[in-house]
Amino acid sequence: MADNATLIQTPETRHRIYFQDCDQLGHLNNARYLDYFLNAREEHTMRHYALNLGQLTREQRAAWVITKHHISYLKPANHGEEVLIRTQLIHFDNSSLVVEMQMLDAEGLRLKSLLWSEMAFISLVNGKRADHSDALMDMLEEVDVDDVQYHPDGFDERIRELRQQFKKQRKAAGHDEE
Repeated sequence: MADNATLIQTPETRHRIYFQDCDQLGHLNNARYLDYFLNAREEHTMRHYALNLGQLTREQRAAWVITKHHISYLKPANHGEEVLIRTQLIHFDNSSLVVEMQMLDAEGLRLKSLLWSEMAFISLVNGKRADHSDALMDMLEEVDVDDVQYHPDGFDERIRELRQQFKKQRKAAGHDEE
């Protein structure tokens, strides 16, 4: 795990939408959004937190297992388009966490999709929930985004909040509304 004095709470990467991942309309296939999001999060954890999930699993004899996804498709991601993917930890406790993942246009001003992934930390020994180690709890505390108010039933409200936020950013940047 990272020893950095300050860890990036909301890392981001750019990805191009590939033809093989698109439907007949040239839009990113709904099922492929999960791949793009989860691959981006893995890249972010390795690059920004020095957290190799496979190594962590071997060392802790436990792994995060996805228990639930909330996803909303707001605007299509089109073949050949470059998108910006941001990920951030918005909630955690002793044995679970919730990661928010946003897919935006290349300028980072239009929300295309939002995903919340809920995960449980599961022991490889007995298949039951396991507590995060003290070192993991310290890291999770540092990367947790405080300004996102997580509530298990608050996904739709979060979408409304983000859409308003990006609308204000576009207006401030002088972009006309579509």
